[in-house]
Amino acid sequence: MRKAIFPGSFDPITLGHEDIIKRGVSLFDEIVIAIGVNAEKKYMFSLEERKRFIEETFKNEPKVTVITYEGLTIDLCHRIKADFILRGLRNPADFEFEKAIAHTNRHLSKIETVFLLTAARTSYISSSIVRDVIRNGGEYQMLVPKAVRLKK
Repeated sequence: MRKAIFPGSFDPITLGHEDIIKRGVSLFDEIVIAIGVNAEKKYMFSLEERKRFIEETFKNEPKVTVITYEGLTIDLCHRIKADFILRGLRNPADFEFEKAIAHTNRHLSKIETVFLLTAARTSYISSSIVRDVIRNGGEYQMLVPKAVRLKK
């Protein structure tokens, strides 16, 4: 069984994340979306909200599950018996950053990282851009799955 972890903070999940996960479903038997918890980071959305957004987005996809975790991603991989880490790449800067992490993970374990390029239509979207649009009262809905809606 090919099990992959798709780690991130997902603050919030974007259409780019959704695209990578949907495409990853055809490559893996199971994808575990792993929401990392970093006590030093200040999030816009609570952990519960981020988890709910993702669960709602993938409620009809039995190959996708959502968990939260702290610590090293490779330790989580070992704990849940995942052999792959799935990551999306938007641009050359993403590649350089992710490459260093992938090399480190492979050096520390036998975990392989699989990279998928984001679709051209979502390559400009990042969670930080979405947060900035929300903070400034902009129309964020075209950047995120339908499940990500703010109460007014």
